[in-house]
Amino acid sequence: MIDIRGLSYFVAQTDNLAEWQAYAQDVLGMMVTPAPGSGLYVKMDERPFRMLVIEGRERRYVASGWELADERAFDAAITVLEQKRAKWEPASGGLCEQRGMQAIAIVTDPSGNRHELGWGHRSDCLPFVSPQGVPRFVTGDMGLGHTVLPAPNFDETIAFHRDVLGFGVSDIFNFRPDPAGPAVRIHFLHCGNARHHSLALAEFPVSSGCVHAMVEVDSMTEVGRAHDRRLAHGVPLSATLGQHLNDKMISFYMKTPSGFDLEYGYGGLQVDWSRHAAFEFTRVSLWGHDFSVGQQ
Repeated sequence: MIDIRGLSYFVAQTDNLAEWQAYAQDVLGMMVTPAPGSGLYVKMDERPFRMLVIEGRERRYVASGWELADERAFDAAITVLEQKRAKWEPASGGLCEQRGMQAIAIVTDPSGNRHELGWGHRSDCLPFVSPQGVPRFVTGDMGLGHTVLPAPNFDETIAFHRDVLGFGVSDIFNFRPDPAGPAVRIHFLHCGNARHHSLALAEFPVSSGCVHAMVEVDSMTEVGRAHDRRLAHGVPLSATLGQHLNDKMISFYMKTPSGFDLEYGYGGLQVDWSRHAAFEFTRVSLWGHDFSVGQQ
């Protein structure tokens, strides 16, 4: 199977780059610079970017960038894709330049989500200096955080991520909006790092192309300060402060200028996978996380 190390970046689209720039700097506490070609790099650690925002008519999530260890791992990934008869295409030189990768293989999963498998990220090693004084985000070898993607074609999509891309199941949640109705499945998946999940797949469509992405800071104080900045800048709240049962993250959710949610959290679980047993959890959070506020 393919050996994915972590979520290297994601790509979002907006019809208003200035709005995303203000959101990234003033609310998230991240740095923003022009991206090669067009768009914005959003920087949250020593890498030039972890979020790429491009301009377009639709406000949506475009792609997830997954990191492979090196050229040998990339070549092995191509072999797996060919053996599994998974359709893929090589990224153009211009796209690789913009993403800052040596090479990228583009694949689309059975639910239509775009994944960019790349190796050899470019880095100028310039320090991250938050415009809002955020000391650091928890990234490194665990990647930027996690992403939760729609998977209405659920069984085929789970099989693709497990049997082709090489993800493992951390745990599962069977959501029942109608207690008498069928469950809506959400599976949480891990890859080659200790983060509880780098990806989750949810059995429903989402018009923005993403349920939410997550970024993690290293203190509860920084979660609170971000919550204050959200309020000061009028960013809609999607879920109140709470702590998840499965990954223990203490977080709140807010809207991004691309229409999907962003979870801003602290204290996420790191797992020794040799000792982990996948399980089903029956409630989303130990406390808090009222998602009804996002429906109002």
